[in-house]
Amino acid sequence: MCCRFARKVPAVVVSVNYRLAPEHRYPAQHDDCFDVLKFLDDEENRSKSLPENANLLRCFLAGDSAGGNLSHHVSQRACEFNFRRLKITGVVAIQPFFGGEERTESESRLAGAPLVSIKHTDWMWNAILPRSEGFNRDHPIINVSGPKAVDISEIELPPIMVVVGGFDVLIDWQKRYCDWLKKSGKEVC
Repeated sequence: MCCRFARKVPAVVVSVNYRLAPEHRYPAQHDDCFDVLKFLDDEENRSKSLPENANLLRCFLAGDSAGGNLSHHVSQRACEFNFRRLKITGVVAIQPFFGGEERTESESRLAGAPLVSIKHTDWMWNAILPRSEGFNRDHPIINVSGPKAVDISEIELPPIMVVVGGFDVLIDWQKRYCDWLKKSGKEVC
């Protein structure tokens, strides 16, 4: 995906090689992504790592699947941090990997869909959550708009574009995410 962006979009593309679960559980991935933003915000690091024309005032976070989940959480965290130069101006969440305790209609209807199954998603969520927190799909990292959701109404999140796949078992979670963003007063398309 990053290579496609780099070929097609007139932008500097930075890809984060974040640590993976189950060897590294939450919040390792989120910390790694956020640390890259802090690294790029440092003038010396930026001048050594990015081309001169890189505009840190127009940064977009983008991700597919787990990367879509990370894009949401890292942008939320970035909005609460005081960067010197860097500004997140948009988020692109492509079929973001969200879920929850409740089983949705799309999870039942698309149970046999390729790539993502309920059994597989449960395994992945269990692999990422810290063992000390127990396995609960309503954890705010998984169910961003659920009963334990962070109140984002006062956070100045950038506009968010959510790409929803028609045959994705998690489509209902992605639609709920969009509805939650709108109810929280955020710009989403």
